[in-house]
Amino acid sequence: MRTLSERARRQRPRHRRGAQRGIALLVAILLVALCTVIAAAIAYENAMSARRGTATYAFDEALLVAQGAEALAAYGLRTVYQNDKKYIYAAQGWAKPVGPIEVVPGVMLEASLEDLQGRFNLNSLADREGNPDPVQVAAFSNLLQSVGLETKWVGYVIDWIDWNGTPSPDGAEDTVYMGLTPPYRTANRYITSTSELLALPGFGRDRYLALAPYVAALPADPNVKVNICTAPGKVLDAYLGHPDFGSDPDSLAKN
Repeated sequence: MRTLSERARRQRPRHRRGAQRGIALLVAILLVALCTVIAAAIAYENAMSARRGTATYAFDEALLVAQGAEALAAYGLRTVYQNDKKYIYAAQGWAKPVGPIEVVPGVMLEASLEDLQGRFNLNSLADREGNPDPVQVAAFSNLLQSVGLETKWVGYVIDWIDWNGTPSPDGAEDTVYMGLTPPYRTANRYITSTSELLALPGFGRDRYLALAPYVAALPADPNVKVNICTAPGKVLDAYLGHPDFGSDPDSLAKN
C-alpha cells in the first residue's frame, strides 16, 4: 500500500503539468484568434476610410464642376440679355448645348439649358382660393389628352394647390388622401416641383414621364406667360386648341 501511495504521489505533478500545458495552448489559440479579428477589423476600417475619402473627393469634384457649369450658364444668359432684352428664342447662344468637354482629367462636362417658360405652368391653373382659370384649365386638358392622359387630373392638381377643403368635381381633397397607405394631406400651396404630381393618388410613374417634358412649376404670376418661341409643339397645340392651328409642319405651312 505504501508503494502504491508513493507512486501515485509521484504521478500527480505530471497530470498537473499536462493540464497547464493544455490551458496555455488554449490561451495561445484565443490570443491568435483575437489578434486575427483585430487585424481584420483594422484592415476593414482602413479600406472603408479609403473608400469614404475617394467618394468625398469625387463628390467635391462633381460639385465644383456643376458650379462651374452654372456660372457659365449665368454668364451666357447675361450676355444674351444684354444683346436682346425683348425676345428669348432657341436660336440664341444660350440654347446651344455645351460639351462634352474634359474639364479635369477623367471628368467630362456636358450641359444644356431649357426655357421652362416654354412649358405649361401648373400653378397657373387656379388661385389659392381654388378659383380656376378657364383658359389655363382648357389648355391643360388639351395637353393631358395630347399625351394620352385623362382630363380628370386637372381637378386633382387644382385641389392640390388650393387651401380650401372642397374637392373639385374630378378632384380629391384630404378625405381621399387620408385614406391612403401611408396617409398624408394635400399641399394646400403652389407646386414647387413637378415631381409633386407623383403624390396625386393613382397618377403613377408612367403618367408622370409622359407629362413631365411639357409642364413646369413656375411662380403663380399673371406676368409669367408662355414663351411661344421656345414652347414645344404639344404646349402650343394645347393653347391653340384647334386642329387647323396645330404645331405640326403641315399646319404651320398652311397657317
